[in-house]
Amino acid sequence: MNQDVLQRAKNIKLVIFDVDGVMTDGGLTISDDGQEYKTFNTQDGLGMKLLKNSGVQMAIITGRTSKVVTQRAENTGVAHFYQGVDDKLVAFNDLIQKLNLQPEQTAFMGDDVVDMPPMLRCGLSITVPAAPALVQARAHYITKKEGGRGAVREVCELIMQAQNTFETQMAPFFKSEND
Repeated sequence: MNQDVLQRAKNIKLVIFDVDGVMTDGGLTISDDGQEYKTFNTQDGLGMKLLKNSGVQMAIITGRTSKVVTQRAENTGVAHFYQGVDDKLVAFNDLIQKLNLQPEQTAFMGDDVVDMPPMLRCGLSITVPAAPALVQARAHYITKKEGGRGAVREVCELIMQAQNTFETQMAPFFKSEND
């Protein structure tokens, strides 16, 4: 792991996720009646819950509006939620001001050029392998896993490892009956 990435991850108090292409594979299924469907990864969801339990806050900033994203945020403990956002930097600035955080204390995980303004401002910018080359070139970290296929879990674990909270979060799952 790159030392610069680990150092940046140590300072993170808030992780902000885009949805399509990050928490999902980027595909949209829309039925004839206009209902939108998205597929989320359960391992990503557990990673988010563990990250929250470790003391790191989470947020979603997304350009689309969807009831299923609201449900996902509630199920994974995302406290701060912006949907239908045209300018993600405005939402980013609003959020860090509300939480009294410096940009260096935040990570932003996006997958396309619309995510670049907050990615360029935050302390740890993260993208996925399917992101355009110009986004990848400006990210501090490119996940090994694809969006919707474990990339969010990878980031959650990376931050917990950098902050020395990973083992504590894993411990309950490795207790035997004899402990």
